[in-house]
Formats: sequence, structure tokens, C-alpha cells
Amino acid sequence: MSVFALRSLAPLVLLAASATLAHAAAPVSTHAQVPGFYLQRIGTLRVTALFDGSVALTRRQLSNVDPAERDRLLAQGYVPEDSKGLQTAVNAYLIQDGSHLSLIDTGTAQCLGPGLGPGLGQVLGNLRAAGVDPAQVDDVLLTHAHPDHLCGLLDAQGTPAFPNATVWVSEADAAYWLDPASEAGAAPMLQFAFPLARAAVAPYQAQGRLRRFQPGKTALPAGITALDSQGHTPGHVSYRFNGGAGSTLLVWGDVLHYHAVQFAQPDASFEADSDRSKAIASRCRLLAQAAAGRWWVAGAHLPFPGLGHVRREGKAFAWVPTEFGPVPATP
Repeated sequence: MSVFALRSLAPLVLLAASATLAHAAAPVSTHAQVPGFYLQRIGTLRVTALFDGSVALTRRQLSNVDPAERDRLLAQGYVPEDSKGLQTAVNAYLIQDGSHLSLIDTGTAQCLGPGLGPGLGQVLGNLRAAGVDPAQVDDVLLTHAHPDHLCGLLDAQGTPAFPNATVWVSEADAAYWLDPASEAGAAPMLQFAFPLARAAVAPYQAQGRLRRFQPGKTALPAGITALDSQGHTPGHVSYRFNGGAGSTLLVWGDVLHYHAVQFAQPDASFEADSDRSKAIASRCRLLAQAAAGRWWVAGAHLPFPGLGHVRREGKAFAWVPTEFGPVPATP
């Protein structure tokens, strides 16, 4: 090829090179967020945190704390906030101990509309994304009977989402939330939750797979201890798992809602607590136990994945979230 021919091709070569560079400069990914599950090894336990979505809680729902201090702590914690309120995660946890699978809480499913929080109802999808068939779950242990914890017992068709699981709920919470007589005397903001609770457990109850228990008196599946943490609801419980070799996991449910405030100010209380004094006592007790025992903690309303430790700071506490790390695949 002559020099003149090569010169005539030069603009085409430059044009092609420019197109290649422009293509390389385009965004690498336009994908949505990754599925909401996170794996953590705690001793012999394999823990999968499952994100259900977020709800919006308002500042005014938090009391027994100086408003200026509340606002300072929220600002210090960079808590996302929009016109509806403060972004608050809803998490559930799958605990694998050997071949046994226990699910702590189930998320909202379709019980709560977009008015309370966008994108709720993701637990079942994220469980499948984590490689677990809901039919493999052996036990579902409820911390309490609020809609964001038990509505996920049913799938989109209103049938049991966990067809082979036994569902565990404390005797005190079952006696309150499953009794129509309790509904009439409940606070107006909570009355909607009673029929939802009854509907969620009804198929399991009909099949003889609903177990009521008393913390410290009823035997739960091996390696699991129920701790009385009443206050948020009459029968709220937390679950302690033995991971062996000094490893302990506490799944504490709704012991705490406003992470940026209630670690530093444990006496701050949430208006949805059925007994605020008891809720404060339960929170202070479990925070102290978790810090002293260096327990792992999993929190339903801590920023996802909601796994980490509690550190004592004088009369207050601080949250130390987990760090990302590899987790080997199971056979």
C-alpha cells in the first residue's frame, strides 16, 4: 500500500480510535443494587442477614431525650432523612447450625404499603438470592408479633412461605396479638396490626405448626435460648445462639430502633413501645450483657446488615459494625 493510501486511511483510524475511547469512558455498570443478603461466620454458625427494606421513623416518635441532643446525635450519625422520616432498616436473620436452619423474623411481605417505607417485603426474594429454598427452613422464631416481623410468614398468594417450618412465638405476645379482645383496647396506631398477626399465623396454627413458649421454661431448638426482653411488646423476646468456642450471637429484634441516638442515650424511648419503662430496662440490660460478654449482635433495625458488637462508653454505649470478610461456600 502506498504512502498516499495510508494517509487517506488515517482519518478513519482516528475516528475508530475515538469511538473506542468514548466507549471505554462510558459507565462501567448500570446495574441496580446487589441483592440484600450478607454472610457472616460466628463460631460454628453461618449467619445470613436478609434485608427486607426500610421504614421511615420520625424524630417526634422518640421521647425521653432532650430534642437538641437527639438532633445532634442524628446529625453526627449522618442518618438519611426525607420528608417521611429517618431511614430505618428492616432486617431478618437466617442462622445455620450444622444442617439446621432457623429464621429469626420474616419481614413485612405485603402488609405495609409504600406510605411507611419504599421497597419493603424483600426477605423471601433475598433468601432465595442467598441460595436457600424457603422449604429448607426448619424453624421460624419470632421476636414479636408486629407486621414487619411476622407478615413474611405468608407468600404473595397468602399461603405459608415456609411450608416445612415450625413457627415459635412467645406465650405473652400470642396471648395479646392473637386475641381479638386485645384489639379494642389497643392504641389506635397499633389496631391495624392485630388482624395482620392473626392472618399470618393462621395457616401454621391450622397445621399444628405454631408453638407458643415461655422464655426460660420452654425448650427451643438445640443451641437457642430465648431471653425475655419485653417492653416493645408484652412478650418481646431476643434469641441467643451458641456458636461454640466462646462465640455468642444475640438476635435482639426491636430492643433498639434509633441507632444513632439509643446507644448513646439508652433511656430514649420509642412511642410504639407498649411499656416504655420495661423497654428501657430491657435495652439497658441487653446492651450491658452484649458489651460485657463481647457477644455478636444482630438487630432488626440497625443499618444493614445489622451485625456487629456493642462497646461500653461510660454509662453509654456505641455500635461497632462488622467488617466485610470472605465466607467459604457450604457443600
